[in-house]
Amino acid sequence: MTNQDLYTKDKGNYLPTFNRFPLAFIKGKGSRLWDADGKEYIDLLAGIAVNNVGHCHPKVVKAIQEQAAQLMHISNFFVSPQQVALSELLVKISGLDRVFLTNSGAESVEGAIKIARRYAHKHERGGKIISMHNSFHGRTLATIATGQEKYQQGFGPIPTGFSQVPFNDLAAVEAEIDAETAAVIVEPIQGEGGVVPAEKAYLEGLRKLCDEKGILLIFDEIQCGIGRTGKWFAKDHFGVQPDIMTLAKGLGGGAPIGAVLCNEKVASAIEFGDHGTTFGGNPLVAASAIATIEVINEEQLCKRATETSEWLQGKLAELIAKHDELESVRGLGLMLGVKMKSEAKPYVLRLLEEGIVANATAGNILRLVPALNISRDELNIFLEKLDEILTETTVSA
Repeated sequence: MTNQDLYTKDKGNYLPTFNRFPLAFIKGKGSRLWDADGKEYIDLLAGIAVNNVGHCHPKVVKAIQEQAAQLMHISNFFVSPQQVALSELLVKISGLDRVFLTNSGAESVEGAIKIARRYAHKHERGGKIISMHNSFHGRTLATIATGQEKYQQGFGPIPTGFSQVPFNDLAAVEAEIDAETAAVIVEPIQGEGGVVPAEKAYLEGLRKLCDEKGILLIFDEIQCGIGRTGKWFAKDHFGVQPDIMTLAKGLGGGAPIGAVLCNEKVASAIEFGDHGTTFGGNPLVAASAIATIEVINEEQLCKRATETSEWLQGKLAELIAKHDELESVRGLGLMLGVKMKSEAKPYVLRLLEEGIVANATAGNILRLVPALNISRDELNIFLEKLDEILTETTVSA
């Protein structure tokens, strides 16, 4: 079937929650995609920072195939060798002590909120969670309560026990903390909020403040973790260790898996039956995650992401100097946002026409989150196409 055939069928059956592009991708390899009509694309979105080792990496594919032929799912009533191995890896690379495996980023944040409240209640505190303006932590009812107001509209009553303050404003957090506060949750780099990194002094201040007040610090590294920023986790750029950290997206190399990590202090508050999951961390997705972490380690993709980012930011700086439409570039590693003077979506559409998959976020930000092993040749094609599009005088919303 063609792109149009599949697009029409999709609109007839799927709940209309996504304003999809009329494209159906049917094959991927590395940083390349092919649609149902046979057109080839360079992928700078990577499934929204999911395919960190590219599409269908041979080692990840092999791990999934072998595990699927052996055992796909049991139950968390029993021990899974793959879950044991993945948990050991995550503890090793994170410096945290305990792991709970989930199905998604939103489920990871839900788990973090529950764990934080359980800890707070055992220490005779309330359960209020403080989050930041322009944050994004998921689409469930609790996670939209931590996020932007536009995602809350039409879904009331919104769960209580949540409050928000400006990002990168330590004084605002301090003023909001009271006896009811259980935790502060923050993205070290806001993704949907426009690829905005936290300031080092801000995260250091949050750590100190949480310690002084006896509350927990939660880092949401769902988008910025697993090598995305050139280190295993964005926290490693800042030298700040949270009490709880949430993961998903890049963890499984494309398989749906997330995680909640915490220190032993927090873990000591959890008892049997306090939380659970049916599918979280089953043998199939855990095998995919193990293979993904091994690929990032063996192919030194954190180092490669850093080097590619430095080169790419230099090239983007040249385009910024050439085109008034571009204002700046920000981010870490291969989590970059190019700030434009006007809406970014028309440029995303034009890039798509030219065979480049990118994304617009926060209105005027062109978000680039390609695979960590994308080639400079592929990025050069993107740069050339962007240069050509910016030179046009007809690009409009």
